[in-house]
Amino acid sequence: MTEAPEGRTTPTGLDRERQKSPRRGMCAAVLTLESITLGLTTPVMVTIADVPVGTALAIGLGLAAACLVAAGMLRKPWAYGLGWAIQVAAIGLGFVVPMMFFLGGLFALLWGSAYGLGRKIERERAAAFAAHDRAQAESRAEGHSPG
Repeated sequence: MTEAPEGRTTPTGLDRERQKSPRRGMCAAVLTLESITLGLTTPVMVTIADVPVGTALAIGLGLAAACLVAAGMLRKPWAYGLGWAIQVAAIGLGFVVPMMFFLGGLFALLWGSAYGLGRKIERERAAAFAAHDRAQAESRAEGHSPG
């Protein structure tokens, strides 16, 4: 952190880098792409599965909107739970549109991979930043300039 002229602290590039979440970015990407797929199930439900238009709109566009809301709210821990619920709903949509068993399963696999890999990267980054902080503290304690 650096001192701003008014006495406030502003985040440095390293501080901003620490706040980035690879899990959030990857999961948001999956949900955004999934929203397109779920939105496109609406006409399929109407034409192939003979679902009433209102019901198809509520299900298809509702799930698509839920994906976008969840993607935007991934800074909050509960949004990951919503993401998992969307995966279950997308697979369950296969009872209406059988192809969604495959597509919902595929997106659930992508979501689970993004979630798991993202958490792993976050742990490794935290360990790397902790090692960097220790090295910085040791360097300052020895009287060297920070680098």
